Amino acid sequence: MLRASFNRNMALFAARSRTRIQISSPLLVLGLRFNSSRTPEEKIAYNKIKEELQKDWTAPTLTYEQVKQRSQQPSEDAYLIDVREPDEVLQGMIPSAVNLPLSGLSGALHMDGDRFKEKYGFRKPALDQEIVFYCRSGMRSSTASDVARRNGYKNIMNYKGSWLDWTARVGRS
Repeated sequence: MLRASFNRNMALFAARSRTRIQISSPLLVLGLRFNSSRTPEEKIAYNKIKEELQKDWTAPTLTYEQVKQRSQQPSEDAYLIDVREPDEVLQGMIPSAVNLPLSGLSGALHMDGDRFKEKYGFRKPALDQEIVFYCRSGMRSSTASDVARRNGYKNIMNYKGSWLDWTARVGRS
């Protein structure tokens, strides 16, 4: 069933973009990943399909001013989550933010509350809780927003400017 759905999506994409697509390698359909032996044409087709599938949703973005306000008035009902890796966090963090690396985000969202708190040092977010993600430049925070949404979280926002924007603006004030 998944393969049929994938093949239908490929056919629709090819028809819309007038692209001829031939797939000769096995697929991991759930992740839409080709195996390592994919051809350059398959890689291009995969990336186009991935872009099409991801167009259905993007998290609302916040400005520096909106994030600054949230950082100055922290709340247990809203989290500002830095998804950078621990070695990057050593550079600094936005005040009141917590760290949950993108590399462990999906697994963390499946943990029970006690184990989550023990590992990350803060309470696991509720599905309807406000969550603002940021990273270094906005790419990983966009991915984190998508991961959270696909795991049932509903009130997700993205600080697209992220750490680079924050440090540039704080340095000017």
